[in-house]
Amino acid sequence: MKFKHESIEINAGLLIALTLVVVSIGGLVEIVPLFFINETVEQVKKADGRDAVHPYTPLESRGRDIYVREGCFLCHSQMIRPFRDEHLRYGHYSLAAESQYDHPFQWGSKRTGPDLARVGKKYSNEWHTQHLLKPKSVMPDSIMPNYPWLLENALDYSDIKARMKAQKMVGVPYSETDEEYEANVKRFGAEIARDLDIVYAEENLLRQAENGNYDGDKSRVTEMDALVAYLQVLGTMVDFKSYQEGHFSEFR
Repeated sequence: MKFKHESIEINAGLLIALTLVVVSIGGLVEIVPLFFINETVEQVKKADGRDAVHPYTPLESRGRDIYVREGCFLCHSQMIRPFRDEHLRYGHYSLAAESQYDHPFQWGSKRTGPDLARVGKKYSNEWHTQHLLKPKSVMPDSIMPNYPWLLENALDYSDIKARMKAQKMVGVPYSETDEEYEANVKRFGAEIARDLDIVYAEENLLRQAENGNYDGDKSRVTEMDALVAYLQVLGTMVDFKSYQEGHFSEFR
């Protein structure tokens, strides 16, 4: 008896059932191998044994919020794929560890503009500020719109503690107690642990904004300060020069 595909297409119930079977098989093929991998997030350590990748500071976290608010992820990905051409242009391919504290992650799927996974410290604060104010002034061929309000708007950090507590609920290791603070000191070091303390979130935000002077104006903290601070930290936590070539391939 010859089977006709039409018999499936005209039978809605059978079509749905077979579609679910195919989707389930595809899902299992992707999910099951993860249970046989020792670690899906790489262990990235500094020379002193502490974790290299740490959560964003309060200022960087607010910058990330603004990055999402302005839809920057629609034109810029933050995931370098393990291909030679991407390695030559952007650097080492992205590690899972580098986005382990992103909720949600900003991998993206479109590159109207370049990937930003390793844009941190590639340009000066002044360059980023000018680029956001008027992209064509530094990149004549850019089709990116202007964002002048970032320099005009004062940064709202009144709810920064609540935002950090929300992140803590989904696993980001910000600290509220002395025990959590001491655990972060051991894990990340005293300087970073200080920035991850929810209790002093506002003070830490203001201190970083003043010291960094990201928008060139120390008289006030603007949304530009926060966004530039976020951009400047992207891809800077892992020192790939300290690892042998191919070191992270064992996690793939």
